[in-house]
Amino acid sequence: MVTKRFLVFLSFVAIALSVVAFPGASDAGKPTIATLCKQCHQPADDLVRGSLVSVSEKFKTIQVAVGNVVWVINYGDDIKVSGAEKLAGIQKDKEVGVRFSGTEKSPQAVSISVKPPAKVADEKLVSVEEMAKLTDMGPANGNYVLIDSRPVPRYNEGHIPHALSMPLDKFDELKEKILPKEKDKLVIFYCGGVT
Repeated sequence: MVTKRFLVFLSFVAIALSVVAFPGASDAGKPTIATLCKQCHQPADDLVRGSLVSVSEKFKTIQVAVGNVVWVINYGDDIKVSGAEKLAGIQKDKEVGVRFSGTEKSPQAVSISVKPPAKVADEKLVSVEEMAKLTDMGPANGNYVLIDSRPVPRYNEGHIPHALSMPLDKFDELKEKILPKEKDKLVIFYCGGVT
Protein backbone atom coordinates (compact mmCIF):
# COMPACT_ATOMS: atom_id res chain seq x y z
CA MET A 1 0.00 0.00 0.00
CA VAL A 2 1.36 3.39 -1.00
CA THR A 3 1.41 6.04 1.71
CA LYS A 4 0.65 9.70 1.20
CA ARG A 5 4.20 10.60 2.26
CA PHE A 6 5.66 8.29 -0.37
CA LEU A 7 3.46 9.87 -3.08
CA VAL A 8 4.64 13.35 -2.08
CA PHE A 9 8.24 12.13 -2.21
CA LEU A 10 7.66 10.53 -5.60
CA SER A 11 6.12 13.75 -6.95
CA PHE A 12 9.12 15.73 -5.71
CA VAL A 13 11.52 13.32 -7.41
CA ALA A 14 9.56 13.54 -10.67
CA ILE A 15 9.72 17.33 -10.64
CA ALA A 16 13.44 17.29 -9.84
CA LEU A 17 14.12 14.82 -12.65
CA SER A 18 12.17 16.90 -15.15
CA VAL A 19 14.37 19.88 -14.34
CA VAL A 20 17.58 17.85 -14.60
CA ALA A 21 16.44 15.89 -17.65
CA PHE A 22 15.87 19.05 -19.68
CA PRO A 23 18.92 21.21 -19.06
CA GLY A 24 18.57 24.76 -20.30
CA ALA A 25 14.78 24.70 -20.18
CA SER A 26 14.81 27.17 -17.30
CA ASP A 27 17.20 29.41 -19.29
CA ALA A 28 14.96 29.59 -22.34
CA GLY A 29 13.82 33.05 -23.28
CA LYS A 30 16.09 35.14 -21.06
CA PRO A 31 15.42 38.84 -21.59
CA THR A 32 17.97 40.53 -23.84
CA ILE A 33 17.16 44.16 -23.07
CA ALA A 34 16.82 46.08 -19.81
CA THR A 35 13.68 48.14 -19.25
CA LEU A 36 15.60 51.42 -19.37
CA CYS A 37 17.19 50.50 -22.69
CA LYS A 38 13.77 49.89 -24.28
CA GLN A 39 13.16 53.64 -24.34
CA CYS A 40 15.71 54.01 -27.15
CA HIS A 41 16.38 50.49 -28.48
CA GLN A 42 14.50 47.47 -29.77
CA PRO A 43 15.21 43.95 -28.46
CA ALA A 44 17.40 41.71 -30.63
CA ASP A 45 18.15 38.00 -30.33
CA ASP A 46 21.91 38.48 -30.72
CA LEU A 47 22.35 41.63 -28.60
CA VAL A 48 22.21 41.97 -24.81
CA ARG A 49 21.60 45.49 -23.48
CA GLY A 50 21.87 46.18 -19.77
CA SER A 51 24.23 47.21 -16.96
CA LEU A 52 27.76 45.85 -16.75
CA VAL A 53 28.20 43.71 -13.65
CA SER A 54 31.84 42.79 -14.22
CA VAL A 55 34.51 41.64 -16.64
CA SER A 56 36.66 38.67 -15.72
CA GLU A 57 39.94 38.70 -17.63
CA LYS A 58 40.90 35.39 -16.00
CA PHE A 59 37.80 33.54 -17.23
CA LYS A 60 37.27 35.75 -20.30
CA THR A 61 33.65 36.53 -19.42
CA ILE A 62 31.46 39.61 -19.38
CA GLN A 63 28.51 39.72 -16.98
CA VAL A 64 25.60 41.95 -17.95
CA ALA A 65 22.48 42.50 -15.80
CA VAL A 66 19.18 42.63 -17.66
CA GLY A 67 16.62 43.17 -14.93
CA ASN A 68 16.97 40.28 -12.46
CA VAL A 69 18.86 38.11 -14.97
CA VAL A 70 22.64 38.22 -15.34
CA TRP A 71 24.04 37.12 -18.68
CA VAL A 72 27.50 35.53 -18.63
CA ILE A 73 29.02 35.99 -22.06
CA ASN A 74 32.38 34.57 -23.11
CA TYR A 75 34.76 36.72 -25.11
CA GLY A 76 38.00 36.32 -27.01
CA ASP A 77 40.94 38.56 -27.78
CA ASP A 78 39.22 39.64 -31.01
CA ILE A 79 36.26 41.37 -29.28
CA LYS A 80 35.58 44.84 -30.67
CA VAL A 81 35.22 47.54 -27.99
CA SER A 82 33.60 50.91 -28.70
CA GLY A 83 33.00 53.74 -26.28
CA ALA A 84 35.93 52.73 -24.04
CA GLU A 85 39.66 52.35 -24.51
CA LYS A 86 39.72 48.78 -23.27
CA LEU A 87 37.32 46.17 -21.98
CA ALA A 88 38.79 46.12 -18.46
CA GLY A 89 38.35 49.91 -18.21
CA ILE A 90 34.54 49.87 -18.45
CA GLN A 91 32.98 50.95 -15.15
CA LYS A 92 30.65 48.68 -13.22
CA ASP A 93 26.94 49.52 -13.72
CA LYS A 94 27.71 51.28 -17.01
CA GLU A 95 25.06 50.70 -19.67
CA VAL A 96 26.44 48.43 -22.38
CA GLY A 97 25.35 46.49 -25.43
CA VAL A 98 27.03 43.15 -26.14
CA ARG A 99 26.52 41.60 -29.57
CA PHE A 100 27.13 37.86 -29.52
CA SER A 101 27.20 34.78 -31.70
CA GLY A 102 26.23 31.30 -30.62
CA THR A 103 23.24 30.49 -28.48
CA GLU A 104 21.66 31.93 -25.36
CA LYS A 105 23.16 29.02 -23.43
CA SER A 106 26.73 29.60 -24.69
CA PRO A 107 27.05 33.13 -26.10
CA GLN A 108 30.37 34.36 -27.50
CA ALA A 109 30.81 38.16 -27.53
CA VAL A 110 31.58 39.71 -30.90
CA SER A 111 31.52 43.34 -29.75
CA ILE A 112 30.69 45.53 -26.78
CA SER A 113 29.60 49.16 -26.96
CA VAL A 114 29.44 51.51 -23.99
CA LYS A 115 26.68 54.09 -23.78
CA PRO A 116 28.19 57.55 -24.23
CA PRO A 117 27.57 60.23 -21.60
CA ALA A 118 24.45 62.33 -22.10
CA LYS A 119 25.05 65.77 -23.53
CA VAL A 120 23.04 68.58 -21.98
CA ALA A 121 23.32 72.18 -23.12
CA ASP A 122 24.95 74.42 -20.49
CA GLU A 123 21.89 76.70 -20.32
CA LYS A 124 19.78 73.68 -19.27
CA LEU A 125 22.04 72.70 -16.38
CA VAL A 126 21.45 73.83 -12.80
CA SER A 127 24.62 74.52 -10.82
CA VAL A 128 25.15 73.29 -7.27
CA GLU A 129 24.91 76.90 -6.05
CA GLU A 130 21.59 77.47 -7.88
CA MET A 131 20.24 74.20 -6.50
CA ALA A 132 21.25 75.16 -2.96
CA LYS A 133 19.37 78.48 -3.31
CA LEU A 134 16.27 76.76 -4.68
CA THR A 135 16.37 74.14 -1.92
CA ASP A 136 16.56 76.91 0.71
CA MET A 137 13.50 78.61 -0.84
CA GLY A 138 11.50 75.40 -1.16
CA PRO A 139 9.45 74.28 -4.17
CA ALA A 140 6.55 76.71 -3.62
CA ASN A 141 8.67 79.87 -3.37
CA GLY A 142 11.24 78.69 -5.93
CA ASN A 143 8.55 77.60 -8.42
CA TYR A 144 10.20 74.26 -9.15
CA VAL A 145 9.79 70.51 -8.92
CA LEU A 146 12.87 68.46 -8.08
CA ILE A 147 12.88 64.87 -9.32
CA ASP A 148 15.28 62.15 -8.21
CA SER A 149 15.41 59.70 -11.14
CA ARG A 150 17.62 57.13 -9.39
CA PRO A 151 16.27 53.72 -8.36
CA VAL A 152 14.06 53.76 -5.24
CA PRO A 153 16.67 52.09 -2.94
CA ARG A 154 19.15 54.87 -3.78
CA TYR A 155 16.47 57.52 -3.10
CA ASN A 156 15.70 55.86 0.24
CA GLU A 157 19.40 55.94 1.19
CA GLY A 158 19.29 59.72 0.90
CA HIS A 159 18.18 62.48 -1.45
CA ILE A 160 18.18 66.24 -1.91
CA PRO A 161 15.55 67.95 0.29
CA HIS A 162 12.15 68.33 -1.42
CA ALA A 163 13.06 65.79 -4.15
CA LEU A 164 10.36 63.44 -5.36
CA SER A 165 11.24 59.88 -6.34
CA MET A 166 10.58 59.10 -9.99
CA PRO A 167 12.91 56.33 -11.18
CA LEU A 168 13.51 56.44 -14.90
CA ASP A 169 11.96 53.00 -15.41
CA LYS A 170 8.74 54.26 -13.75
CA PHE A 171 8.54 57.50 -15.74
CA ASP A 172 5.47 56.57 -17.80
CA GLU A 173 3.69 55.24 -14.72
CA LEU A 174 4.37 58.30 -12.51
CA LYS A 175 4.50 61.27 -14.93
CA GLU A 176 0.83 62.23 -14.49
CA LYS A 177 1.16 62.19 -10.68
CA ILE A 178 4.50 63.98 -10.34
CA LEU A 179 5.12 66.32 -13.28
CA PRO A 180 3.52 69.75 -12.82
CA LYS A 181 0.54 70.84 -14.89
CA GLU A 182 1.86 74.43 -14.90
CA LYS A 183 4.16 74.99 -17.89
CA ASP A 184 6.06 77.86 -16.22
CA LYS A 185 7.34 75.66 -13.38
CA LEU A 186 11.03 74.69 -13.46
CA VAL A 187 11.46 70.91 -13.57
CA ILE A 188 14.84 69.63 -12.37
CA PHE A 189 15.93 66.01 -12.72
CA TYR A 190 18.98 64.49 -11.11
CA CYS A 191 20.42 61.01 -11.11
CA GLY A 192 23.50 59.09 -9.95
CA GLY A 193 25.84 60.68 -12.45
CA VAL A 194 26.43 61.27 -16.11
CA THR A 195 24.94 58.46 -18.21
